[in-house]
Amino acid sequence: MKATTGSSTNACAKTAGAEAAKKVKNGLEQIKMAFVYASCDYDLDDMLAGIADELPGVPVIGNTSFTGVITPEGFVGGDDGFVGIMGMTDENLCVGVAAVEKTDGPEAAGEKAAALAMERAGKTGAPDYFYMVAPPGEEEFYLKGITNVIGRVPFFGGSAADNTISGNWKLFTDRGVFADGVAVAFFYTAKGMENKFTGAYRETKDIGIITKVDGKRTLAEIDGIPALEKYAAWRGMDAEQLKGGALLAETIVSPLGVKDRLGDLVAIRHPMNGNDDGSMAIGNNLAEGTAIIRMEADVNELIDSTGKTLNELKERMKRPAGAYHLVHCGGRRAGIDGRIDEVARQIKEAAGDVPFIVEFTFGEYGFEADGLNTCGGLMLSFTGFEQ
Repeated sequence: MKATTGSSTNACAKTAGAEAAKKVKNGLEQIKMAFVYASCDYDLDDMLAGIADELPGVPVIGNTSFTGVITPEGFVGGDDGFVGIMGMTDENLCVGVAAVEKTDGPEAAGEKAAALAMERAGKTGAPDYFYMVAPPGEEEFYLKGITNVIGRVPFFGGSAADNTISGNWKLFTDRGVFADGVAVAFFYTAKGMENKFTGAYRETKDIGIITKVDGKRTLAEIDGIPALEKYAAWRGMDAEQLKGGALLAETIVSPLGVKDRLGDLVAIRHPMNGNDDGSMAIGNNLAEGTAIIRMEADVNELIDSTGKTLNELKERMKRPAGAYHLVHCGGRRAGIDGRIDEVARQIKEAAGDVPFIVEFTFGEYGFEADGLNTCGGLMLSFTGFEQ
């Protein structure tokens, strides 16, 4: 695989799209597809029009990113808007990009997107791997629909984000912009992909059993005790101080985690809101009767985990990488705050001369080799593509 990146912070969305795309075009011939991440404050249709002017006919997939992106140019963000693009190509690469809005439920949308992506690629079988983007809330169900069609195929990606957690996120392809649904890119290629999916948090001795879940994402009880009270006791805090949105900020450095059946992966579960009844709204699905662990990491560890994780990904690569697609949780980015340039430096040092793009998401997707595809929060999903 070969890749180039481009970015712009032009206040005009169409100009920004064209400026970033021109940088990509000037560094790469016969572009097969492009990842695009942009500000929720842009007119995204105008931005896509600017990209299309420079990259006519190139399939595009992406979403709005929390506060910015990182490319080899550094952290790219600002109040006037931003866009980052990574174009990819390979002589034998075939990519099918498809998007489906949710009308009959997320699982049905996932099934339709999978079928359409194969059709767009001119294929009838499963891809070698795929990328997915969805809005926060029902990611696991979109994934289930895709899996119904193609089986278990390694995937990566993340959920669309905005700058204020107010629901202004969008996802898009070169065919349009929408808020509720799923988009996928199916990769058919002989070039391998490796993914490192981690929260990079430390496990504590605070472990309990989930004894009650309301719906899929409301943690009601741990060990028969209201979840908010149990968590507050673990932290030595007052549960009243964790009600409402205060819980989201407090748990960036101490979220919850659930282990996969082999113990190879701890999928982070980010508590989002402390409810008056003592329950906690969680950013991903939960199941009763499973163990949940309190995790820890300070801000220095959140920063250092980025370079460390990319280096771990490099060690997994069977051949040298030609590009890195790096999904970084927006909540982690919020906790890092003004020190985001330290993250950019660590990633650039670890990446070396290999092109990369970092987006900031409200949900992350990845896998471990012997486990299932997984959705989490407050995580890093770092993907490398062979040259």
